[in-house]
Amino acid sequence: MTAALVITALAVADKGPEQIPLPDGYRPEGIAAGKGQSIYVGSIPTGQVLEIDTKTGASSESVPAQGHAAIGLKYDNHADRLFVSGGPTGKAFVYDASSGAELAAFQLTAAGQPTFINDVVLTRDTAYFTDSLQPVIYAVKRDLSGVTPIPLSGFPMTAEENNLNGIEAVRNDRILLAIQSSEGVLWRIDPATGSHVAVDLGGEELTNGDGLLLISNRTLLVVQNRLNKIAVVKLDEDFRSGSLVRTITHDDFDVPTTVARQRGSLYLPNARFRTPPTPPETEYWVTRVSKP
Repeated sequence: MTAALVITALAVADKGPEQIPLPDGYRPEGIAAGKGQSIYVGSIPTGQVLEIDTKTGASSESVPAQGHAAIGLKYDNHADRLFVSGGPTGKAFVYDASSGAELAAFQLTAAGQPTFINDVVLTRDTAYFTDSLQPVIYAVKRDLSGVTPIPLSGFPMTAEENNLNGIEAVRNDRILLAIQSSEGVLWRIDPATGSHVAVDLGGEELTNGDGLLLISNRTLLVVQNRLNKIAVVKLDEDFRSGSLVRTITHDDFDVPTTVARQRGSLYLPNARFRTPPTPPETEYWVTRVSKP
C-alpha cells in the first residue's frame, strides 16, 4: 500500500464507527456535541444522558435516570452543563455534565396546561426552549438566574399536533429559526418581540421536521424524522427565504430525530417511533453520516 493510501485509510478509520449502539430499550431523542470527540444522547422514558466517545463508540453515564423525560438537549462547554428539555413535565432541566447533579429545574408551562418542552438552543446568554403544544418560546438565562416566556401572538397552532420543535439561532443570536413539525413550516422568530414569519421555501414543505442544525452561516439541516432523511436548506442573507438544495438519506436511519456535528461528521439518534418500545430488548443506535 502506498503512503497516500495508508493516510487515506487511517483518516477513514479515525472517523469512528458508522453505527454506535445504545442500551437496549434506551429510546433516544435528543443529541448534543460535547467537548473533544464526545456527544451526549438522552433517553425519552428515563431522562438518563449518556456521554459517547465518537471515535471508539464507548459510552458512560453523564446524568443518571431521573424518572422523567429527556427530549432535546444542548451542552454548555463554558460551564460543563447540559440544558435538557423535559417534554410533558413542562420543565427545563440543567445538569452538571461531569457529576450528573441537577443544578436547576425551571417550570416553564403553567400547571394544568398542555405542554411538551421539545428542543433547546444555546446562545451567548440564553437557552431558548420550544413548546410543541403552546405558542411560546421560553428564554432561560444561561447563568440560571431566571426564565422569561416569549409569547408568539397569532401563531397558527395545529390542534393536538406537535407544533414548534427544533430550534436554531442565527445572525449573532438576533434571530431564531424553528420548525413546525405538524405543518412542515420553517419560522423566522424575533426573540426580542416574539414576532414571527414563515420562511419562504418556494413551496417546499419540511414535513415531519424535527431537529435543526446550522452547519454554515446560511446552510441549515432539518431532520425529517419519519421520512428518514435530512433536508439541506440554503437560506438567504436575511433568513426570510431559502431553497432546498439536497436531501441526505442513510440505510441505517430508523426515525432519526435530531442531529449533532462532531469531528467532521453528523450524528443522529434513531428513535424508532414505529417500533413498539416493548419488549425492553428493543435495539437503538446512533448513526454517523458525512457532513455535506
